Amino acid sequence: MAKEKFEEALKKLEELVKTMEAGDLTLDESLKAFEEGIRLIRFCTRKLDEAERKIEILLRDDDDRLAAVPFPTEG
Repeated sequence: MAKEKFEEALKKLEELVKTMEAGDLTLDESLKAFEEGIRLIRFCTRKLDEAERKIEILLRDDDDRLAAVPFPTEG
């Protein structure tokens, strides 16, 4: 997907889940929808990971100056 945005991918994923939950898809359609859902989940996860790495927190140092520090991550 060229230049897909997180919000667009998330909306597609939500619509896909609703369609699958309705139970009106054939087995082949369900498998294709599942595969597309996995792709969308991976895309959204990658975008969230990228955003997390970019986040910085402004903290005051000992001299009361603001300093940017990376956002702490788990793991």
